[in-house]
Amino acid sequence: MSTQDEMMTRVAEVQAKYTEELMRKAHVQGTAIGLAKVDGKYTDQIALVVLVDQKVPVSELDEKDIVPSELDGIRVDVQEIGFLQAQ
Repeated sequence: MSTQDEMMTRVAEVQAKYTEELMRKAHVQGTAIGLAKVDGKYTDQIALVVLVDQKVPVSELDEKDIVPSELDGIRVDVQEIGFLQAQ
């Protein structure tokens, strides 16, 4: 198994463990495994991606709604996707 495969497996484990908890936070629409973004550009780092309707400054969030930057040693990246609606 390659290092990238091992990383994907590890991120999937963290995603399964924490998605229910993350979904209770304000603005969170879902979670995914993907590439982290920095300054709007994708990096080559695999991360647990938390999809939000809008990014809000940490200072404007209740403490319970702050998404951690790391879970169990895995990077967590918040990415804005807008508001989802069924079509």
